Order: sequence, then C-alpha cells, then structure tokens
Amino acid sequence: MAESKGALIAKTVQKHAGRAKEKFLQNLGKVDRTADDIFDEHLQNFTRQQNAATRLQKEFNNYIRCVRAVQAASKTLMDSLNEIYESQWTGHDLLYVQAQNLDMLWQDFTHKLADQVLVPLNTYQSQFPEMRKKIDKRGRKLVDYDSQRHSFQSLQGNPKKRDELKVSRGKDQLEEAKRTYEQLNSELHDELPALHDSRVLFLVTNLQTLFAAEQVFHAESAKVFSELEAIVDKLANESQRGSYTLKKNSEQQSPKSPNANSSLIINTQPAQNNITAALDDSTATATAAAAAAGDSSPTTQLNGNANGNDNSLNNQDASSKNTIAPAKRVEELYDIPVDVEYENGTNLSIGATTDNLPPGVLYRVKATYKYSREDVDELSFDVGEIIRVIEYDDPEEQEEGWLMGIKEGTNEKGMFPANFTKLL
Repeated sequence: MAESKGALIAKTVQKHAGRAKEKFLQNLGKVDRTADDIFDEHLQNFTRQQNAATRLQKEFNNYIRCVRAVQAASKTLMDSLNEIYESQWTGHDLLYVQAQNLDMLWQDFTHKLADQVLVPLNTYQSQFPEMRKKIDKRGRKLVDYDSQRHSFQSLQGNPKKRDELKVSRGKDQLEEAKRTYEQLNSELHDELPALHDSRVLFLVTNLQTLFAAEQVFHAESAKVFSELEAIVDKLANESQRGSYTLKKNSEQQSPKSPNANSSLIINTQPAQNNITAALDDSTATATAAAAAAGDSSPTTQLNGNANGNDNSLNNQDASSKNTIAPAKRVEELYDIPVDVEYENGTNLSIGATTDNLPPGVLYRVKATYKYSREDVDELSFDVGEIIRVIEYDDPEEQEEGWLMGIKEGTNEKGMFPANFTKLL
C-alpha cells in the first residue's frame, strides 16, 4: 500500500515536471503548440462574464447590507417618534399605525431582495468556478497531448535507433492524450458559448425582479410618508391656532394682536353700568346749575329732574331690552360684543347692530387692519372691507379670539382674528 502511494506520488511529480518542461519549451519557441483560436475567443468571453458576475455579486451583497442597516435605522427612528409624540396630540394613534406599516414594507422589501434577487445571483455565479476548473484541466491535457506528440515525433525521427516497442507505446500514449484532450475541448466548445449567451436572460430576469421590488417598496412607502406628513401638518395647524398652548387664567389674549390700541371687546352689562353712571353725573350737574341760577323751588326742580331722569332711564332700559331680545337666542352661544371708545374723557360704549341683518348673520364688522390668511380655512381682507359674522358650522371648532365670517362682495368664507376689525 505504501509502495503504491509512493509510486503514485512519483508519477504525479513526474507528470508535473514533464508539463513544466513542455510549457517552458513552448514559451521559448523550441516546440510548437496546438492552437485553437475559437476556444481562445470563448475563453476571453468567459473571463469577462465571470468578472462581471463577481462584481455584481459583491456590489449587491453590499447593497443588501446597506438596505438592512437603513431598515434598522428606520425602525429605531419611528420608535423614538412614537415615544416623543405626545398622546394628546392629533394623530397619535395614526402615527403608530403608519410606523408599523412602514416596518412591514421594509421587511417585505429585504425579503424579496434576498430570496428573489440574491439567491439566483449566487446560483448564477457558482457556475464560473466549476467551469474554470474544467478549463484549467483542458489546458493541462493540452500540454500532455503536445508533450506526447513531441515525444512520439522524436521516436520516429531517428530510424537508426528506432525502438518499435517504444514507438508503439508512444503512439498509444499519444492517442490516449489526444482523446482526453479532444473530449474536454469539445465539451467546452459547447458549454462556454451557451454560458455566455445565458448572461442576457439572467440579467434581464434578475434586474426586473430587483427594479419591481424597488418600485413597489418606494411607491407604498411614499403613501405612508404622505400620511405621516398629513398628520404632522394637522398638528402644525392646530398648534398655530393655540390648541396646545398653556394660557394664564388672569389674562386672555387673542392669537394675534396688531396694535395695543386696537378696539376692545367686552360684554354689554358693564357698558350699561357705564351709561347709568354717566346719566347720574349729568343729573347732579344739572341740579347744581339750577341752584346757582336762583330757582325759586330747588326741591321741586330736583325732584322734577330726578323723575325725568328716572323716566329716561326706564325708557332706555325698555329700548335696550327691545333691542337685545331678538338676539337673546344667539347670545346664548355668542356674546354680541361692543366697542369701547373714549371721547373727551367720557366712556362711550357702542353695541353691535343686530337689526335688519340677513338670516344667519350675527352682526357686521369692518376691517381696521389688513390680514392675509395663513391657512386654507382662514379669510383674507384689506382695510375697510365689511365682513358678516356668522356661527361656526361646528361650535366645538370655535377658538378664542377668532370669528367665522363671510366677506361682503366676494362671499368668501373663513375664520379671522376679531381684533383686526371693529363693530358696525
């Protein structure tokens, strides 16, 4: 057994030495070499194809690693957003749902890339090492064939020292080497062109799968991000309207204040008290003037003025009741405001006119400042334009300092800041 193994090793070493000697002589041009231009062309195509497949496999493996890294980063980002997005904010539950949808899209995308793109690519690329081994074997057998051919030619070249036994043995070895070489050569002449032609169909199929997976993923993820954008836009709109602003109980301010001297909106009851106080002051002044003029009956004059003032006050109260009564139902939901102005130090309270208004109109205001809307549901206007104040479609949408109105002339409808206008 040991002798057989030693003989096999010796034979292998001798064969390698013979091939090395033959290739050395061929390179020096001492002996000829069997040429096959067609096979050489097939070999060049195979080498380019193998290099392209190796590069594609390398780059795609790197691409999948990056995609999985982005998938992990996306999940971490959405998890953090879900944690910091406060529960009372609009769209909190929708944000969580869309984050889960995005994670599912990532999982499906990476699964398709691995199973439908990378696995076929690995199978395609695995053909080249096996084919390369066969090509290398064909090269060795070609050297053996050339070596046997040169040996046989040497035996036949010297007729004087010709050994027929060696010639016969050399001929058999030459035929065996030629048969082995030609069999491998014939197989490669068929397999190499077929493998080279297969590159087109493989590349088309593989790229179609890749691009289809990319298209579906990006289209569906775009929908998710569109929903997320809508959620954040709604949060921004509500934030601008002060929905999440902490306000002090001691002072109530409207969202926008163009000028500290803009008209104030107050309830009607304080205005009536101011009017009563003004009338009392007028009565006291008139009584003092009459006494100074020497009226014969100051007591009677005073009583008369007092009665007159009482009647005036009663008439004014009755008029006020008649004016306010038609709007009593409206005032249950909306305070009909008054403007407070000052003239020569006297407080003059002017209430909103509610008479002869179209159905559904609470009162009318006039723009004192220009306002450009900041959202689609707001109303833009210039100084001097008239706006009819109406009720909100949904009372729960009413916000402090804002009114709903229709601009006269254009019938544009929307919200607007009350302190940009004055009452009519």
